[in-house]
Amino acid sequence: MAGDTGMAGKVALLLWAQTLGLAGAQTTQLLVEPPWRPALLWDRVTLTCQGLGTAGDTTWYKDRRRWGQEGQDHLSVTESGIYTCYRPGTGRSPSVTVSEDDLVLQVPVRALLEGDTVTLRCRGWQNTKVTSVSFYREETELERLRDGPELSLSPLQQNHSGRYSCRGQVGYWGWKESVPVTVTVHELFTEPVLVLQGPPEPTEGSPLTLSCLSTPSPLRPRAPLLHVFYRDGQVVGGPQGSPQLLVPALGLSHSGDYGCEVRSEGGAVRKSSARLRVTVHTPVANATITPSPPSHQVRAGDPVTLRCSVQVGSAPVTFTWLHNGWEVAQGPLLELRDTDVGHSGTYQCVATNQLGKDGHRVFRALSPELALEVTPGSPWVTAVAVNVGRTLLFLLLLLAVIGGCHWWHHRALRKSQDRTPR
Repeated sequence: MAGDTGMAGKVALLLWAQTLGLAGAQTTQLLVEPPWRPALLWDRVTLTCQGLGTAGDTTWYKDRRRWGQEGQDHLSVTESGIYTCYRPGTGRSPSVTVSEDDLVLQVPVRALLEGDTVTLRCRGWQNTKVTSVSFYREETELERLRDGPELSLSPLQQNHSGRYSCRGQVGYWGWKESVPVTVTVHELFTEPVLVLQGPPEPTEGSPLTLSCLSTPSPLRPRAPLLHVFYRDGQVVGGPQGSPQLLVPALGLSHSGDYGCEVRSEGGAVRKSSARLRVTVHTPVANATITPSPPSHQVRAGDPVTLRCSVQVGSAPVTFTWLHNGWEVAQGPLLELRDTDVGHSGTYQCVATNQLGKDGHRVFRALSPELALEVTPGSPWVTAVAVNVGRTLLFLLLLLAVIGGCHWWHHRALRKSQDRTPR
């Protein structure tokens, strides 16, 4: 493994560099090959400095003093010590320790996250065989007198974080103990939170959407996660990649305590949300009629539009119109374009909706009655009738005067003829 400089090692180095730097910050990184810490001098260690600028801008330091040739971004290590590098645009890098102790506990340099498998290896000077190895965490013995020099931790949990060391017999030099090495296990994703999207008091027949919100680690943002939804402890959705649970139409049986769980792809890491109480209510619908124009008394020939609506309920709602108790139309609007006296009477609308997938439950809302009165004739017709009546009366009076004059003249003529001698 000391001479492995393949693609897998380079990927591990890159991950380690991302771990050392803050998310989104530009910092100088110091990569080590082989990808173990602390590095061992006899493994032919190579250090690579990465940062803003060119290779000629690189300055190397060993034990806080300038070291090696200037202007090279690669350094082949020939002495043990603590190394750093500097780039003018991004500053100084974190340090890398190169050891040549008699016994060293090594940890991979890559980022360690929950659910991973990591191997700690206890190595003797110049690869001298180590026997009767014991491993410790925070000075507490984990395994004692192992024949092999490696300890595997799987799956990793956050409580695995701590300071590790090993003790063993190194060849003919006797019992040795390593310097402690810090192991940090990062969170793979945050603890989920279950959120109800929509009205806080859902009603029968309405849709329900629950979202299981969890943020993946920036060290592994594309880690595949599975989501499982529960109601009263029973699985109602998943495992699924989508963080949402959709119920198209609620019924009273959907009430209960909901929760969700987020799992890593292999299921090694599982985190559950707090419970969320969901209560499904029976809708109470009140149907109302809005007339246009607002007056309930209109003249014959005027257009009238009645609109029906429900205050509470869920689509699709069916509207039926009643005139004096008889069904006359359907739909939310009733348009009477050319009204006459026959349109007078009481109007009501009935709003109905099927609840649930089976449609067995139906809510029915009946609006209050609206009395509509249609008076005969319009103002224009009345005005014409009055004018025609006045004209006819005037003509009759004129004819009477003419007739009277004619009669009086005819009578006077006859009297004159009677007085004249024959």
